[in-house]
Amino acid sequence: MAYSNRNQQIVELFPKLPNYRLAQIEEALFSPEIRSWLDVSTLPKAMREKLDKDMPFMSVTVDEIVASIDGDTHKAAIIVEGGQKIETVLMKNKRGMFTICVSSQVGCAMRCGFCATGKMGLIRNLEAEEIIDQLRLWQQYLVDNMGEDDRISNIVYMGMGEPLANYENVKSSLNTILKHTDIGTTRITVSTVGVLPRLEQVLADEDWPHVRMAVSLHSADKATRKEIVPTSYDDFLPKLADWSRRYLERFGNRRHHLTFEYVMLKDINDTKHHATLLANFVNRIGTVRVNLIPYNFTDCGFAASTIDTITAFRETLDKKGVVVTTRRTQGEDIAAACGQLVKKNEK
Repeated sequence: MAYSNRNQQIVELFPKLPNYRLAQIEEALFSPEIRSWLDVSTLPKAMREKLDKDMPFMSVTVDEIVASIDGDTHKAAIIVEGGQKIETVLMKNKRGMFTICVSSQVGCAMRCGFCATGKMGLIRNLEAEEIIDQLRLWQQYLVDNMGEDDRISNIVYMGMGEPLANYENVKSSLNTILKHTDIGTTRITVSTVGVLPRLEQVLADEDWPHVRMAVSLHSADKATRKEIVPTSYDDFLPKLADWSRRYLERFGNRRHHLTFEYVMLKDINDTKHHATLLANFVNRIGTVRVNLIPYNFTDCGFAASTIDTITAFRETLDKKGVVVTTRRTQGEDIAAACGQLVKKNEK
């Protein structure tokens, strides 16, 4: 059996621990009313006391939580092991429930030009439990601050970091969340800038849960994409197209679609020429959705496309038969929107 870091620590504390006890522990961790090891009534008292003495019940601690003016978005700055800080976001979605955006790394090495997190550089990967506990934190927050019927229905791995650069911990967190919650694979999206070796691994890995995938494309012109995404390279686009066709052939269906994310940057990638290139690229692949993302200010030297420009860009895609949506910006007033998550680490 493969264990997360937390489970491995538990097994080391209790070498002869039967599997059913580990299952009881995992179930308790996903019960938001339980706030300490001492509250886990399914475990023997001596075991609860030893866990309480030797292991934290939560791998992250809250530094602060702020809410947007409209109350639909909440951002938590949280402290992980080593004193570093990351951010995670809770957003009310169109279904009247909540979506959470989780981080997978402290910082990021991808250096996307419009993204504040990229300016941090990569500090370290998050452990599986540090990703999982962002969900647990928000589950507890809903119990304490929202209505009893409020629940988290969706998760997006779109916070700080490149999820596929932390492949094993992200995979472990996905499998654990799917096992212990009612959130299904089509309600979880992993966003990647397009780390092709890891995308190939997704296709071959029988243990990878087939959640939805979103690729941060941002341009179907190789020169423009490299300007926006410095880690891109000349043959990235044809390789991505080849991978996308194979991915859709194997996993694509009405509910399990592939998405290309496209941040709209004024005079960079928002012209009719760029819209035409994008439409042609998508149509050579098959059923791919394009999600246009209004740029959120990050002091990175870019400007946002106007509403009229985004509308014209979308109309060009529509006319060429591309399924396209425009993301609703949430939490910009608290720097919780796409590309804005950044937390300087303080000693």
